[in-house]
Amino acid sequence: MAEPQTPDLPENELAPLHVFRFEVTFTRAALPGAQAKPATDVPLCSGAFAECSGLEATMEPKVIKAGGANYGAAQRVGPVTFATVVLKRGMTTTRDLWNWFQMVAGGAYSYRLDARITLQAHDGRPVLTWVLDRALPVKFKGADLNARGTDIGIEELHLAHEGLRLEMPGAGAA
Repeated sequence: MAEPQTPDLPENELAPLHVFRFEVTFTRAALPGAQAKPATDVPLCSGAFAECSGLEATMEPKVIKAGGANYGAAQRVGPVTFATVVLKRGMTTTRDLWNWFQMVAGGAYSYRLDARITLQAHDGRPVLTWVLDRALPVKFKGADLNARGTDIGIEELHLAHEGLRLEMPGAGAA
């Protein structure tokens, strides 16, 4: 299979990406200081996610006020924080997400997974991938139950993580 090529066009001439076609996969995360093992897929969910939000990183600048510099303070690089990523999907009888949350909440604190969220082009080829390093489930929300409703049940999994990376196909980590 040929590697997808990025056209040599200026950015303002590239078509914007559609965000409705994506997949989420999980791989085992290596513990810090442990011998690196080959990444293997973890079949955490058999269903697809319908929504993903919270792919963001925020850098809090450090403000340095210098004496005699009355025009403004100097801005320096500060610590980076990551938002909680929320994955939503239609509820099924599969309990894999709940089991992962329950395992971690029950004391298996080292059970971390790297989550890969891959945006796909209209033809299904990967365009770019966000990687959540050492993701940890911090909240599981089951579907709201309503006897008068006709909607499908939606369950949520909230993930805290220790890093956000962006990978381009065939280019490795960016």
